[in-house]
Amino acid sequence: MRSISLKIILVLVVVSLVGALFTAFYIQSRTRNAFDTYIKNQEQLALADLLTEHYQEYASWGNAKQIFLEFYRIRSPGFSGGGTQSKNPNRQGDNQPPPPFVLADQEGIVLFGGTNHIGFQIGDQITAKDLQNSLALEIDGVVEGWLVPVPISPNRNSMQQTFLGTVQQGLIISSLVTLLIALVLGGILIISFTRPIRKLADGTERIASGELGYQVEIESGDELGRLATSFNNMSTDLQKADRLRKQMTADIAHDLRSPLSILHGYTEAMSEGKMAGSPEIYQAMHQQTRHLNYLIEDLRTLSLLDSEELNFQLEDIDPARILTQTQTAFTPLAASEDLTLTLELEENLPRVTLDPGRLTQILGNLINNAINILPTGGNIWLKAWQEVGDLVIEVKDDGPGISKQDLPLIFNRHYKIDPSRSQDQGSSGLGLAITKKLVEAQGGKIEVTSELGQGTTFRVLFPVKETKSF
Repeated sequence: MRSISLKIILVLVVVSLVGALFTAFYIQSRTRNAFDTYIKNQEQLALADLLTEHYQEYASWGNAKQIFLEFYRIRSPGFSGGGTQSKNPNRQGDNQPPPPFVLADQEGIVLFGGTNHIGFQIGDQITAKDLQNSLALEIDGVVEGWLVPVPISPNRNSMQQTFLGTVQQGLIISSLVTLLIALVLGGILIISFTRPIRKLADGTERIASGELGYQVEIESGDELGRLATSFNNMSTDLQKADRLRKQMTADIAHDLRSPLSILHGYTEAMSEGKMAGSPEIYQAMHQQTRHLNYLIEDLRTLSLLDSEELNFQLEDIDPARILTQTQTAFTPLAASEDLTLTLELEENLPRVTLDPGRLTQILGNLINNAINILPTGGNIWLKAWQEVGDLVIEVKDDGPGISKQDLPLIFNRHYKIDPSRSQDQGSSGLGLAITKKLVEAQGGKIEVTSELGQGTTFRVLFPVKETKSF
């Protein structure tokens, strides 16, 4: 059974059936007991009146047996006519049940009962407990005897049996109707309950078949509604991830195709003797191989960061030394593009625990990013200071800035601020994505602010290790 609806319906059927059977059995049992008690009480009162009249007339219980037999012939036709008369004068027809009462005298001695009466024999002494449930036979206020009930069901006549049969039939019909109503209403509720589950299952199959971004309808705000919301968010994220993957693949293919095409063209021309080698050609080929190397190394670094397998050589370092070395290393490159790289450091910068090589890589990526987008005569500022327990490193430029639409995408893979220049500089478009991963992997965070025409500011924050004073 693969359908959850069928499983729930089966559970509902079993529970409803067991409940209906138990209810019918319980009500039938209670009804029979109450009806038998009612019959027994009515017979006890009627028989007591007859016995009292008999005693008033004869002042003895000598003929009480005949009153019993005559009473039950009238109340239950066939009481003594259907069985064979026994030789025992204290027994009724052998095939008939005894009356549900015995007669005892004023001392509680059984006068009429016989062997068919459960628990009582003629001459037995009725206990005080049994007398509590007995009916006193009083003559002029004097108790002359007791009509004692015995623990057997009273004899039911045909009308009484018909009544109980009608009650039983009504219970069976009502139980079946109740079961049917429960199944119908339960089926409707089950269909309503499982509809969102079926839609989620259908949506899962659609996504598995490649229909990324598929959205299911949210019908409620309960747990299933929250599950549907999470499903829709997941589907949207998968669609975005798939789109980025395809874009990344296309970008990598493009980045690889361009230098490979150039290298292929040069090597083919030289091998066919159409072009002679020269320092300029070798320099151009070398630049393309450098671009390929940048791309491959960036992809490798990003893959290691994604799988958390990139090793960090953490040390207690002086950030001022790393920043100064970085400014010295990139000043010639900035000058070659007619750009100015300025270093501004706060005195007594706190020491931090970082990988010095990866910190240099972070700063290099940010400075390279600024160099790639700045026009001639632009400025880059490399700053650092301490702020509320953090070391703050800032790389700021006065370039064209980034639009509000592009700013949230700045750390996406293969996002290029200026594609026309980044390829020439050997950029893979992965630099900022790698920078963000490197910062976060060392416990820091990176922020970016920018306005069109006002430049861009990248701010990196690393927690400062607390020092204890003794």
